[in-house]
Amino acid sequence: MSDRIDNEAVSRSARNRNRWMFIGVVAVFVVPMLIAFALTFVGWEPKGTKAYGTLINPPRQVDAIPVTLAAGDKLVWRNPQWQWTLLALPGASCAQQCQAALADLVRMRATLGRNASRLRLVYLGPSLPAEVLAALAPLQAGSDDTNAFADLHATGDDGLALALVDPGGFLMMRYAEGYDLGGVRRDLPKVVK
Repeated sequence: MSDRIDNEAVSRSARNRNRWMFIGVVAVFVVPMLIAFALTFVGWEPKGTKAYGTLINPPRQVDAIPVTLAAGDKLVWRNPQWQWTLLALPGASCAQQCQAALADLVRMRATLGRNASRLRLVYLGPSLPAEVLAALAPLQAGSDDTNAFADLHATGDDGLALALVDPGGFLMMRYAEGYDLGGVRRDLPKVVK
């Protein structure tokens, strides 16, 4: 009889241990999901997943907007090289501060390394002197024929704003005047691959 009581005590403790093990295994999977749900519910996002620029939602289709380049050709939004386009959109004039920001953009593009050719820089604003344009190569100057990007231009006279257009011809993101070039640089490798 004492063997039976000992077996029942052992089987009861084994059953309890198995139940706690099962609860522990379930908790390992369920608790992180509950924590993630709670963090998402309160609006928290990890720093590395947020884009620096302002996402345009829904994306604006721009492939039908005519842009005339300085050489006289029309900008082809959906080109065979499948390039992203970073539009430089100045204010009323593009003087010293704006031109310095353009030079910074050209240098930033070079830091993309082998992916630099996947990003083209297009300046849509008042005409720049020929020597300035030559110094800013591979930046292409052009004009927005229909003023379709007027709402995205910088508001200050010598400011510069940016807009990112994907290879399919959709305006995806904008960087308002006073943007941080480091933030733009952190965003670009995520899309220009």
